[in-house]
Amino acid sequence: MKTLYVTDLDGTLLNTDERINEYSKDIINGLVEKGLLFTYATARSSISAAVAARGLSTKIPIIAYNGAFIIEPLSGKVLLSSFFTEGQKEYVSSVFREYNISPLVYAYVDGIEKVTWRTVTENDGIRDYLNRRKGDKRMNPLTEERAGELYKGDNFYYTCIGSREELFPVYEALKDNEELNCLFHPEIYREEYWCEVLPKKATKANAIKELKKLWNCDRIVSFGDGINDLPMFEISDECYAVENAVEELKRAATGVIESNINDGVAKWLLQNAVLPVSGHA
Repeated sequence: MKTLYVTDLDGTLLNTDERINEYSKDIINGLVEKGLLFTYATARSSISAAVAARGLSTKIPIIAYNGAFIIEPLSGKVLLSSFFTEGQKEYVSSVFREYNISPLVYAYVDGIEKVTWRTVTENDGIRDYLNRRKGDKRMNPLTEERAGELYKGDNFYYTCIGSREELFPVYEALKDNEELNCLFHPEIYREEYWCEVLPKKATKANAIKELKKLWNCDRIVSFGDGINDLPMFEISDECYAVENAVEELKRAATGVIESNINDGVAKWLLQNAVLPVSGHA
């Protein structure tokens, strides 16, 4: 039987410096060379994820933007994508306006990936996000003269960063919409909250199921730390929460492993991963 092993990044495989411990890299890379079918599913873009996971060998596609895309890491080829319809875009933007929220808008504009925001709406959380992505060519700040371009292009992901009090009403207004996937959770590294909105099909769980079919795998084993990893756990044959995970995820897990800073995922894989007899698919 072939098993697909999938891990979250932030808070799971990454340490508190948003990097992977060298020990974990060595263990995972060695197992991948022996045929381990291993990848990651993250809320990050492929660009941001590649920086955080630098040095990690992944020989199968990665899942980015919480499942909106499946991407081949070496070629950049997109194997799966999910975009908002024009109607969905209009509806979500109207809810944002109602609650006076201006998001970071992820979109393809004239075929080029952009992250667009209004500079006048920047807060400490958004500035921290931007500071950690200096030099990122996707960044597309708008002055108020260009505010009308905020939702330009093919939109696939909206991120709102702010206080719980500001964002929870937005989450409440969108979470039950059958055409949307709305996530609400605290920022791992700071005090702010994030409210993220994607098309309904854009989930880690759906992307993992597609990858399972693509690589003819029989089983899924996953690793996570946050409440947004719960759907991924629900479609897994085995699922493991790191010690630093939220309690709700631990209750849903097959077991609890060592924390992200103590190389929990790599240690579990070293002791338990089953390699396919015939190597790679």
